[in-house]
Amino acid sequence: MEKNARIYVAGHKGMVGSAIMRELKRQGYTNLITKSHKELDLCRQNEVEKFFAEEKPEYVFLAAAKVGGIVANSEAPADFMWVNMTLEMNVIHSAWQNSCKKLEFLGSSCIYPRLAPQPMPESCLLTSALEETNEAYALAKISGLKYCSYLNRQYGTDYISVMPTNLYGPGDNYHPTNSHVLPALIRRFHEAKESGYKSVTCWGDGSPLREFLYVDDLANLCVFLMNHYSGDETVNAGTGKELTIKELTELVAKVIGYEGEILWDTSRPNGTPRKLLDVSKAGKLGWKYKTELEEGIRLSYEDFLHSPMRAER
Repeated sequence: MEKNARIYVAGHKGMVGSAIMRELKRQGYTNLITKSHKELDLCRQNEVEKFFAEEKPEYVFLAAAKVGGIVANSEAPADFMWVNMTLEMNVIHSAWQNSCKKLEFLGSSCIYPRLAPQPMPESCLLTSALEETNEAYALAKISGLKYCSYLNRQYGTDYISVMPTNLYGPGDNYHPTNSHVLPALIRRFHEAKESGYKSVTCWGDGSPLREFLYVDDLANLCVFLMNHYSGDETVNAGTGKELTIKELTELVAKVIGYEGEILWDTSRPNGTPRKLLDVSKAGKLGWKYKTELEEGIRLSYEDFLHSPMRAER
């Protein structure tokens, strides 16, 4: 990408989009296009078509999405499917209609089968059933990456996709019920420490294995791929390292300074047993993550302390 190219970051106020904005500015890109949801509703096809026709972005980072944890995905699958599928189809289609040079679609590792081989290679996509708790979101994301691939095949576009593992970092969602596991734990242990609770109860039995990537590391990869990768197959974004949810809770408690007991509610779902990405493809392209988990949690906790969501109940 040329330093003065017209670059549109869809979802620039979200955790991923804002990290991409920081990375682009850090690398000297100066002509960045953004629109808030009030200015541009990506679920409205006519608004999206008008925006692309007027702005003519040369490069697009599609980081806009409706996201949430197990509870949110389980309670509102129709919403997660419709919003994500509608906005991504609108943006990708309008980018193609207006001769966008390159588009990068951001997905999620939940696109891979529930019982995929571990670590999960990009090639295992659609080889068996998805995890039921986030199936609707996964199907929407699969549709987005496949549409990019089909446009490449049919029209010779240069549209790529990247599938991150569990993300965390500045700008995360710390909502009491609609957040992902790591920000949820940060909030829970902080409140337990502040209130002097003797114990904290977590969902499941702590056995699932998870991988976590600091969002600024993902942003660095996103810009890297725009400059160094073309292809129909997606690229996994992760660290290649995993730990149990139990180990994660103990690490979060340590960083926050909570010294009470950690209990487990085994009547609650664990989710997918294991989710480790095969990140060898990104490695062969010359990219590696920088932020280790404990340091990333410290940075995330600092962000939480200044987050307006801290006051939500």
